[in-house]
Amino acid sequence: MRATLMYGPGDVRVEEVADPRLREATDVVVRITRSCVCGSDLWPYQKIPVQERGVRMGHEFIGVVEEVGGEVATLRRGDLVVAPFVWSDNTCDYCKAGLQTSCRNGGGWGPGDVDGGQGEAVRVPQADGTLVKLPVGEDDALMPSLLTLSDVFSTGHHAAVCAGVRKGSSVAVIGDGAVGLCAVLAARRLGAEQILLLGRHTSRTDLGREFGATEVVAARGEQAVAAVRDLTGGDGVTCVLECVGTKAAFDTALDVVKPGGSVSRVGVPQYSEANVGPSVFRRNLRIVGGIAPARQYIPELLPDVLSGAVEPGRVFDRTVGLDEVPDAYRAMNDRQALKVLIRP
Repeated sequence: MRATLMYGPGDVRVEEVADPRLREATDVVVRITRSCVCGSDLWPYQKIPVQERGVRMGHEFIGVVEEVGGEVATLRRGDLVVAPFVWSDNTCDYCKAGLQTSCRNGGGWGPGDVDGGQGEAVRVPQADGTLVKLPVGEDDALMPSLLTLSDVFSTGHHAAVCAGVRKGSSVAVIGDGAVGLCAVLAARRLGAEQILLLGRHTSRTDLGREFGATEVVAARGEQAVAAVRDLTGGDGVTCVLECVGTKAAFDTALDVVKPGGSVSRVGVPQYSEANVGPSVFRRNLRIVGGIAPARQYIPELLPDVLSGAVEPGRVFDRTVGLDEVPDAYRAMNDRQALKVLIRP
């Protein structure tokens, strides 16, 4: 089959690899019908060390079950399923606590002998615990929005939940990428009254307004902080959803949150040190967030996607075939595309 591999910065290739096969009785094999490029894929795209053997890419996908292991109880051939961006047994103590990303028997897509999601098919370990069946056909018009449950919408929701967004909250969302826009949508869904979107790309912030942003702050650094303060009577916001992952974004988050507020980080941190010293301590700030347990959130978010109450799939602004995936990476890296959907 064909699959996407990354060999170094900017070096993405679609190559022939071995077809997936059942290895454990708890596995299934899924034929992928939709996948995508994630904003987090751009970090290795920019700076991954050169690899002699390519790294399998992709962690968001929808597909049809084709083969079923002997101990799989909840799935059968022909089921349409969505996969969270990590696989898990959904039965261990961490999973039961809603932390499938820390599953004792789980892992990520791509490392070792695990297939990546940007390909024609994938072996799914711990299939009963990982996959969620979808009650629609594989070409349903809802496919883009359903695919966001795999990662990007669930991650935006995680940012809002961790920050404690609720009815009447004031929220600042830092970042106008797909996760930031989904965080706006999630904050609106949870009842936030004021949602400030910090972003400078008009086509994206326009969508952010449609998703629920009440104001857009098209500035960075001190100018952005001043604008947020002005829009909040000088106090700042109760909840900040940091959806970028840079130190500058985190510093801005600390500067726009009011005393007693929360900064929720879901952008993959590209820094190892940050300001969490006396100023944060004196203001009683909560620093929360982390990698989103999408498997925990999919059952909650799925009904609103199926009903059309939310349309997170609007973050996809380009669709490509599998052979065009290298161009998809370039387009997203050059900000010519927001998020690219792949149809193998």
